[in-house]
Amino acid sequence: MTDTCVFCEIAIGTRPASVVHRDEMTLAFMDLRQFHPGHTLVVPLEHIPDIRELDAATGAALIQTVAKVTRAVDAAFPNEGISIWHSIGPAAFQEVPHLHVHVQPRHTGDGLLRVYPSDPSAPARATLDSYAARIRSLL
Repeated sequence: MTDTCVFCEIAIGTRPASVVHRDEMTLAFMDLRQFHPGHTLVVPLEHIPDIRELDAATGAALIQTVAKVTRAVDAAFPNEGISIWHSIGPAAFQEVPHLHVHVQPRHTGDGLLRVYPSDPSAPARATLDSYAARIRSLL
């Protein structure tokens, strides 16, 4: 934990939050901004900037909490779907440099989180295969 991270401050109790769930490795609390009621954040208690630095044990605990919270949000708030996301860096609009997963109830046509601002390209299979090879070589 760091003393300058807002989510670490929430985790140690020096900053208030509306806590939904806490266990030995994770914490879930209400996002201060509620586009639709129920928007919840799930974080590891340990200060981890983003998913690229996530270890297996914390990752397993985090996804279990995300699943548990998603089921509860789905039951507690009207929705026609739920978006789950994690952003990394300024280009992806990450605002707090502590890994956090959003659980956001959705309604048809709400315009939130449009995946593509325009129609994306559909590369040929050979191009997709070359992309896969680049990634595979770094695993």
